Amino acid sequence: MIIKEVSASSIKDSRGDKTILVTIKTNVGSFKASSPTGKSTGKYEVNCYKKSIDNDIKTIKSFSEYFSNENIDSYDDLRRIEDIVDRQIGGNTIFALESAALKALAKEKKKQVWQMINEKASNLPRLVGNCVGGGKHTTSDKKPDFQEFLLIPDTNSVQEAYEINKKIKKQVEQDLKKRDDNFKAKKNDENAWVTALNEKEILDILNKKNISLGVDIASSGFYKRGKYHYFNPMLDRTEEEQTYYIENLIKNSKLFYVEDPFNEENFESFGKLLKKCPNSLIVGDDLTTTNPTRLKRAIDEKSINAIIVKPNQIGSLIKVKEVCEMARKNNIKMVFSHRSGETDESILADLAFGFQADFLKCGIDGKEREAKIKRLIEIEKKTK
Repeated sequence: MIIKEVSASSIKDSRGDKTILVTIKTNVGSFKASSPTGKSTGKYEVNCYKKSIDNDIKTIKSFSEYFSNENIDSYDDLRRIEDIVDRQIGGNTIFALESAALKALAKEKKKQVWQMINEKASNLPRLVGNCVGGGKHTTSDKKPDFQEFLLIPDTNSVQEAYEINKKIKKQVEQDLKKRDDNFKAKKNDENAWVTALNEKEILDILNKKNISLGVDIASSGFYKRGKYHYFNPMLDRTEEEQTYYIENLIKNSKLFYVEDPFNEENFESFGKLLKKCPNSLIVGDDLTTTNPTRLKRAIDEKSINAIIVKPNQIGSLIKVKEVCEMARKNNIKMVFSHRSGETDESILADLAFGFQADFLKCGIDGKEREAKIKRLIEIEKKTK
């Protein structure tokens, strides 16, 4: 596959903010791909853009002539694209560019995008859906300190999981109306319910549902100077107190999945929690930022048993592959994840299936998030 021309423009994501859309013209047609943008970002993520989105749009147009002599014939050949644009554009732009190239390559080979990664892929990831929100994804004054309260249906049928999550989310709406006098049935950045209840009150509601539960604590968002500063209710916890609190929460609320329970520098506390709660998934996101070097450290220190994979977080599909191979080799569960500012781009589902991820975290409803789920359902129908 030969890239003949490259261009880019800005589009609006699900938050109404600008994000990038890349278009490539090739010997097999024209292909487009867009990138999401995160609001709750890890300190070690790559920059979304080199200087700005407008600067990346200008820069990418200048690359067309450099690609014309390159033949992209396999997934690993994406490295040639990365070598050409090396450090000239940001992570969002590289991800969109490589995604468009992967679509073109699949078209040329008369295959699905996921087959460019692994033609023998067969196991579908379980869905992880954000039901109730807080933290940086929610703008209300009184809200949960934890960022996400997650539903994880115990089924490998994507269609069934999708329907279960929607049904329970609707039930939770009625529960919140009864428990929260200020509940207005509003949704946050990720289409999760907005409430003034705290994490214990929300988990009390969710525990009455017959479903596995998870939380994204996103604790770096309220960690400062050695303490976790909770606002609902107002109190501070030391590292030791945070460990004790989360351990008890896991046991009392039967939490299956716990993401970023400690700040993004604290590999040691992650490891202590994992040792105490080996039957739960202790998930790194801000800790690991889809970065092979950070994942290796987490493995060496036995900090996690699951990792979030966000392709634009590292800005390289080659490094995404490296992270996935390292995770699989070390029995680390993979959770491919959306971002808070999403587009209707669905390639995340192909990547998750191709790399045989254990989970796909992409919300419950909203057209941008449902695009990924519906693509995974389409894959399910074609492969089963």
